[in-house]
Amino acid sequence: MSFEIWFVLLTLVGMLLALIWDKMRPGMVLFTVTALFLCAGIISPKEMLEGFSNKGMITVALLFLVSEGVRQSGALTQIINRILPQGKTTVFKAQSRILPSIAFISAFLNNTPVVVIFAPIIKRWAKSVNLPATKFLIPLSYVTILGGLCTLIGTSTNLVVHGMMIEAGYEGLSMFELSWIGVPVALAGIIYLFLASKRLLPEERKDADATEEEVETDERYHPVEVVLGARFPGINKTLKDFDFKRHYGAEVKEIKRNGAQITRSIERVPLAEGDTLVVMADDSFVATWGESSFFLMIANGKDTPSRSNKKKRVLTLVLLVLMIVGATIGELPVTREAFPNIQMDMFFFATVTTIVMAWCNIFPARKYTKFISWDILITIACAFAISKAMTNSGMADLIADYIIGLSHNYGPYVLLAILYIVTNVITELITNNAAAALAFPLALSIANQLGIDPTPFFIVICIAASAGFTTPIGYQTNLIVQGIGNYKFTDFVRVGLPLNIIVFLISIFLIPLLWPFEIH
Repeated sequence: MSFEIWFVLLTLVGMLLALIWDKMRPGMVLFTVTALFLCAGIISPKEMLEGFSNKGMITVALLFLVSEGVRQSGALTQIINRILPQGKTTVFKAQSRILPSIAFISAFLNNTPVVVIFAPIIKRWAKSVNLPATKFLIPLSYVTILGGLCTLIGTSTNLVVHGMMIEAGYEGLSMFELSWIGVPVALAGIIYLFLASKRLLPEERKDADATEEEVETDERYHPVEVVLGARFPGINKTLKDFDFKRHYGAEVKEIKRNGAQITRSIERVPLAEGDTLVVMADDSFVATWGESSFFLMIANGKDTPSRSNKKKRVLTLVLLVLMIVGATIGELPVTREAFPNIQMDMFFFATVTTIVMAWCNIFPARKYTKFISWDILITIACAFAISKAMTNSGMADLIADYIIGLSHNYGPYVLLAILYIVTNVITELITNNAAAALAFPLALSIANQLGIDPTPFFIVICIAASAGFTTPIGYQTNLIVQGIGNYKFTDFVRVGLPLNIIVFLISIFLIPLLWPFEIH
């Protein structure tokens, strides 16, 4: 092997270890790796920066703002309140209304705001109808992931693969192309959750009594749950070193982590990303910190009236529908012929929708940078450079040769399965966009060496990189519901691993039928 291959291989191993170690945000880890490739002469400055101007990456940024507009309009709150059954019901009956509806919504919106809004509402609703919230919160996270598999904009991973396909000279994915595999997978996943919820999901784990006692002594304060994000300044510090009450005006009463509830000596416990803190706060806490990037979610202990008006909600939903329909129609040949100078794709309509939302004050335009997850965008941009380094160094071809050699007698079906497993394992350990970045050059090299159409391999990356069900760290929505539902790590393994296997089997069976291994 050449120096370039060894350098890229060792650097990527170091990258994986750094991401698993989780002492630095994924964006900075990947940016460091691209800088090393630049210093070694494996990629040029132009190749390092290409990802930052990629249409797929910028579309992700725009969709963050569109999702924020939908969130702030109050439309999602209105929708979930209409979906939730009132009065006496059962887990199965409630799930039959909730899960398909949420899967449909998440096919067109960023998963995280959907879970952030729905999770506390569902938890309060479950308590009001005497059902365990634990039967709904993991399914909530899973169906948002399943719904995201169904469209191009359902998850950032799909847009990343779409962008890489265009960079490699392919046409890319249409708005609903992934629906052919995403819808069957989502339906199978929802049916599995219907059947598995009773046996595999845990019963309610009661919150500690400390907060309830505090509520009785002072009616001004009520319990609020906050999920700590990566930007929270007290990460890896104890409450003794980081005065939460001085910073945020609320007192920490409990720390929830991996299904455990810590109420004693909490001032000595180092805080970690994904921890859920139960704090005693007044009404000003949510108003002040509800949109803070320090917290992944703030779940108020009581209902708060929506500040949005009906006109804004209607306008928001109209804009969202126009964006989806416009991007779908814009891909038709007749539209391309009618408007040869305008590429009316998802980027075009997401741009128009974002601008209209900003000028109509659906989201506060002065704070628009606050609503974009910059770490995800940097991760995506650097993913393009890492993919290019794997190709330039010859590492992708070398690994493809090795994989093809292992399955020489079994054909592309086994290669597809191997690629799925590799991509999915990386997703569960680190992050979906990094998994797509590492898998894409391998897919392209395998297809080129076999002389077949690489599209089936690209599609399998979209599915495998998003199917993070087995661990809470595999997908941010899992991390959010872990604390608010008092779930243990093993709860995700018990429910998620069979779902991972179901998605794997359906994908490996259907993808070659829908996108055949055509010889080039």
